[in-house]
Amino acid sequence: MSYSRQATLSCENNSDATCSVEAALSIISGKWKLKIYKILRQGEPLRFSMIAKGLGDVSEKSLTFQLREMESDGIIVRKVYPEVPPRVEYGLTDLGKSLHIVFESLDVWGKAYIKANKLEV
Repeated sequence: MSYSRQATLSCENNSDATCSVEAALSIISGKWKLKIYKILRQGEPLRFSMIAKGLGDVSEKSLTFQLREMESDGIIVRKVYPEVPPRVEYGLTDLGKSLHIVFESLDVWGKAYIKANKLEV
């Protein structure tokens, strides 16, 4: 059986109580998504190059894919300005801004886990 992200999001094959958690994790999972979110939650919309700079070692292809998926999920908005050359900016939607509490909770839990397991950061 192959993985179907859409089936996970719609709970098509999973009607139990964990479906909503799986759907949420599907939306925020991805190597770069939480890092992109962290950059965009700092304030004003940013251009692709500024997001890439903030991430460091990310390929253009990977970043483009992650941004498109986040846009498709309604987490970010992509605004194209009719200029030459075109200017594109990315910002959080209201839905994306609502991830703040989830992000903060993951941060607290992660720090507790690191401390409890005496891991180096």
